[in-house]
Amino acid sequence: MLASGLLLAALLACLTVMVLMSVWQQRKLWGKLPPGPVALPFIGNYLQLNTEHMYNSLMKMSERYGPVFTVHLGPRRVVVLCGYDAVKEALVDQAEEFSGRGSQATFEWLFKGYGVVFSSGERAKQLRRFAITTLRDFGMGKRSIEERIQEEAGFLLQTLRDTHGAFIDPTFFLSRSVSNIISSIVFGDRFDYEDKQFLSLLRMMLGSFQFTATSMGQLYEMFSSVMKHLPGPQQQAFKDLQGLEDFMVEKVEQNQRTLDPKSPRDFIDSFLIRMQKEQENPNTEFHMKNLVRTTLNLFFAGTETVSTTLRYGFLLLMKHPDVEAKVHEEINRVIGKNRQPKFEDRAKMPYTEAVIHEIQRFGDMIPMGLARRVTKDTEFRNFLLPKGTEVFPMLGSVLKDPKFFSNPKDFNPQHFLDEKGQFKKNDAFVPFSIGKRYCFGEGLARMELFLLLTTIMQNFRFKSPHSPKDIDVSPKSVGFATIPPNYTMSFQPH
Repeated sequence: MLASGLLLAALLACLTVMVLMSVWQQRKLWGKLPPGPVALPFIGNYLQLNTEHMYNSLMKMSERYGPVFTVHLGPRRVVVLCGYDAVKEALVDQAEEFSGRGSQATFEWLFKGYGVVFSSGERAKQLRRFAITTLRDFGMGKRSIEERIQEEAGFLLQTLRDTHGAFIDPTFFLSRSVSNIISSIVFGDRFDYEDKQFLSLLRMMLGSFQFTATSMGQLYEMFSSVMKHLPGPQQQAFKDLQGLEDFMVEKVEQNQRTLDPKSPRDFIDSFLIRMQKEQENPNTEFHMKNLVRTTLNLFFAGTETVSTTLRYGFLLLMKHPDVEAKVHEEINRVIGKNRQPKFEDRAKMPYTEAVIHEIQRFGDMIPMGLARRVTKDTEFRNFLLPKGTEVFPMLGSVLKDPKFFSNPKDFNPQHFLDEKGQFKKNDAFVPFSIGKRYCFGEGLARMELFLLLTTIMQNFRFKSPHSPKDIDVSPKSVGFATIPPNYTMSFQPH
């Protein structure tokens, strides 16, 4: 009995010493780091956070500690930036210092700092420069990509007509079309909608993307060093990511066998040609690992974000039939029924443009932004962020900043219209992030959203099995990503 009492006392003493050391260590940094709640050893601020609603938890903390504060996600120390001013000051005014890439633990399991999205420093700069140039060569931002989107929209229309007005879940209808647009650039070809391998890839992407938004996904962000060895839904996310990488390796090998260095067919070919040119350079970033993972970055990002935004958009339009009716009216007036929408129509369609912007703002696809890392000891608002400190630029807090949007929690296209009904830009519209590492697929995404939405609405009206007042538009989950609720809808010929 005495022995067990002594053991308990020793354990308590150890725990007390650890807590005191942790507090002392934090106090040493408190003079320099932004304020934040006291963290416990290893678990950090886990007890003060709700992994079901991580974004809301962090925003609640900002009410107490201000727009710039420090939080410990398990053993991981992160500085959180909230609101337009703080995010702009970091990502634009001090762009170079905040240009490092922080961790996204689920994707980090596979990417490990390789590929254009999850790399830092010289690697990120070289891959980004190459990706932007090559995508431009294959028509991104040019007429040929518009034609590809229009062609894909035609295939989608036919598939939607074939549903004959039945109630369907639009998820894979949209992701197949959006994915085929980026596939035509990256792989030089599109997939057939019934291709089993294609559907399997889309399920893997959706599965791993949705995992990052769940409570378990957020728990994994905190305790990945332990959880990666344990059973749980994270293992399925790893399996999905591995399946996607295996497919990319297969695609690259196919291209290698049939490569003509004088005539690149797609992004993979261009990268392989650059690899051949740089094979004598021992420090080259153009090698197989970066090729496979950059290709996967483009394929994944070019599929999930736009298709999820459209999926949320359809639900919001069914919830607000008055908005849907005004978009239909503008499409009929500007485009009519007998020709395909063109991207240049956008200039004459301020209401539709405002609706698309508001869908993106309300949908808030990556609410906590992709984590950044400061590249050197950085002074920021009288704080000192040591080199390597991770930073969460909370894009959702910018998209819902009340200084820029009168009713940030409501879906309201007026946020992007002036008194005359003309489209007005808003500095706080940052779904693609801002600064040096903004999403370079922004031009493509904007074109896809406009052309796919207007083409579908030119041909169909949307019908929900529920009345508008009974449609719930609150997200299914919000973590790294925002996932809209599951629903069914009918596409009624217009």
